Amino acid sequence: MQKTETREYLGLEKLETYQLARQLSRVVWLVYSNLDWQEKKVIGEQFLTATDSCGANIAEGYGRYHYLDKVKFYYNARASLIESLHWSKLLVERKIMTDRTLVDEYKKIYPILSLKLNSLIKTTLNKRNS
Repeated sequence: MQKTETREYLGLEKLETYQLARQLSRVVWLVYSNLDWQEKKVIGEQFLTATDSCGANIAEGYGRYHYLDKVKFYYNARASLIESLHWSKLLVERKIMTDRTLVDEYKKIYPILSLKLNSLIKTTLNKRNS
């Protein structure tokens, strides 16, 4: 008699990379909420959109069944994350993002998310190749 292995399905909400992306989105939303209408229009919307796009692309990739299709969305997530960093640097440089707590929280989450996202990409590619 052959023993069957049961695997627990890891839902999107349990995926650490997705959790970190959502965490970063919450921080960016707080930054965005404190901007005046002109700052929101000129730079805030782009910052918020890039950050939210990271989590959205992780979710969409996670929902795909083919490895290369998944990875394509994870690459998009990584690009959006890097774009988010660009906007955060401009906001700090222009003294628009001044809340030290939010700046520090963004700086704490970003590198961890970046590493985890790269690891997710590598793991997905390795699964395809094995």
